[in-house]
Amino acid sequence: MRRRRFLASGTALLSVPLAGCGHPAVVLDLTEATAADIADEVSVTAEPGSAEYDVVSSAIENGSAMRSGRSRLFDRTEAVRVDGAFYEVSETRIASSEVTVYEVLVDFDPEDGTPELGEIAFDELPETDRERLEPILSEADRPGQDGYDVGVGYGSAAEVGDDSVFVPDQRYDVLVREGERYRIGVESRTAEEVEYRYEATEAAPDVDAFADRVRDRYLFVLAGLSTAEREVVEEAIDDGYFEDDDAFRSVVDRIRDHEGVREDDSYGTWLLEYEGATYLAYVEW
Repeated sequence: MRRRRFLASGTALLSVPLAGCGHPAVVLDLTEATAADIADEVSVTAEPGSAEYDVVSSAIENGSAMRSGRSRLFDRTEAVRVDGAFYEVSETRIASSEVTVYEVLVDFDPEDGTPELGEIAFDELPETDRERLEPILSEADRPGQDGYDVGVGYGSAAEVGDDSVFVPDQRYDVLVREGERYRIGVESRTAEEVEYRYEATEAAPDVDAFADRVRDRYLFVLAGLSTAEREVVEEAIDDGYFEDDDAFRSVVDRIRDHEGVREDDSYGTWLLEYEGATYLAYVEW
């Protein structure tokens, strides 16, 4: 859906510099929605091999599943798609404890590349270190600043295992790769480890049935508009509408009178019917 271009507050954009941003102050964007579009908007897909897939599959098979982690797996408002079917998943905190987690720091251009602990070639690293460091060392556009430039989350010692040469005990502080020397540091902190219980209830067996369920709850008809309001909606369908005028405010008020698929303080998504077609309407006000 085109709304992804406009979302100012979503987590996906938190690392993007905002200085000089040309983001519009208001947005009305209507995208015609198929059953698959509707299902995608209000569900997440658990891919085989992922933690999400494992816990939901286990909960389906066994009635419940347990997992320990430092963050939730699922948004409370979303259904989870597993092998084509849709499930409502409860994620309940059972207990918590403290655990030490580690971050490996990398200085891409150290002033002094002389090791104090020792140096190691990248190809000699254990697989657990190579897998974590390869993505940042392969980036063409690396960040640069005084001191360490980037940190790589390693997790807890239990998650890392016994193979790392950096975590939990750092054995080298210089890494050599293709003739370049990198300064390596390690930081640790205490984090909360939570034990979760998961239970899964089937919401729908397939996309069409799930989309019907969503329509039953959220779909409303946008009708009885003035000429100015219709112009706003038509432009929103074609290219998006970005003018904060009376007609825009009137249309937004009409939309916000209904329950949104997603709603926040200054933006949201609604499912509506206009002139016989179904749309996902993204609004910022």
